Amino acid sequence: MGCHGGLTHQMQMFADRGLNAGQARIMTQIHRITLARHITGTPSLEDFKLEALDPPALKEGQFRVANAFVSADPGTRSRLSGTASYAGALQIGDVIDGFAVGHVVESLNPAFEIGQLVTLGSGWADQTISNGRGYCAKLPDLGVPLSAWIGVLGVPGMTAWFGLKRVGQIKPGDRVIVTSAAGPVGATAGQLAKAWGASRVVGVASAGAKSDWLLQEAGFDAVIDYRSPTFAADLAAAMPEGADILFDNVGNKMIDTILPLMRPFGRIVVSGQVADYNVAPADRHGIRNTDRFITHRLKMEGLVVFDDLRAFPEAQAEAAAMINSGQLKLKEVISEGIDSLPAAFCALFQPGATFGRRLARI
Repeated sequence: MGCHGGLTHQMQMFADRGLNAGQARIMTQIHRITLARHITGTPSLEDFKLEALDPPALKEGQFRVANAFVSADPGTRSRLSGTASYAGALQIGDVIDGFAVGHVVESLNPAFEIGQLVTLGSGWADQTISNGRGYCAKLPDLGVPLSAWIGVLGVPGMTAWFGLKRVGQIKPGDRVIVTSAAGPVGATAGQLAKAWGASRVVGVASAGAKSDWLLQEAGFDAVIDYRSPTFAADLAAAMPEGADILFDNVGNKMIDTILPLMRPFGRIVVSGQVADYNVAPADRHGIRNTDRFITHRLKMEGLVVFDDLRAFPEAQAEAAAMINSGQLKLKEVISEGIDSLPAAFCALFQPGATFGRRLARI
């Protein structure tokens, strides 16, 4: 992703926080969160360890970033049990995965000057050393909050974007069901579906504040409480003509429940498996309603959004315009300090916890 000129808007955000983006602000120590033990079941604070160490000197081609925000991502859970998923397992002592946005404070890489704003795969740390490879991009000035670059303009938002467009093949008039609809991926997917002409968008989330926000702010047509004893019937009543797209962030049991509602030639986007991350593979619910794939010619496909990395800049520019126009709403939960990330991560798996993109302000 290229760097556009004129970063005044985002530079001012750093200045407002007392950070001079043009000044090399080298921390005397790196503070980071590592894996204390492999996790079985639901994560707890004891699974993580806060460490402080002296920052290493840069090597040729590297640069140092002072992180402003770092994310807690539910998909990281799949790497914390000692077994690999689509990404390799983390070992005890490894830094926990996360994305960051910040500015360069020291550089031996001519492509990344001091003061440059970047987003990158950082891990849970207050500073990051990078060589610019992998997930690392200079930020154009699109007039959005810095935190949006690891939210709606980052991996969660791009997962919704390309999950609907490339995998879901969304078209005007489609009827869409989004599960875990109050999460950052689901909430973005529902709003994008409406913006792209879906005739009806129904979310699956708990009743109360989550449901209220999705209906009143995000523009969902209906929200069904997954905890209801009549959930399947409630969802069928909310989508009486069936669904063309199921955008699923929950897992096998949810997919199996919704399969009978899929319309002919429907598409199932497997985006995440938040209900299955804490369950051993042998104990996960199976998918039994597979006859629907034959009778209704359904397709089910997963995605790893980094397959679409080259297309990010165009999508981010469009999404930023939607944010600035008020068409795409953000919901963030921001805690303070790198040491707040374990609690933020654990809350992702607690029923009834506050909702929105979970970030730590560093």
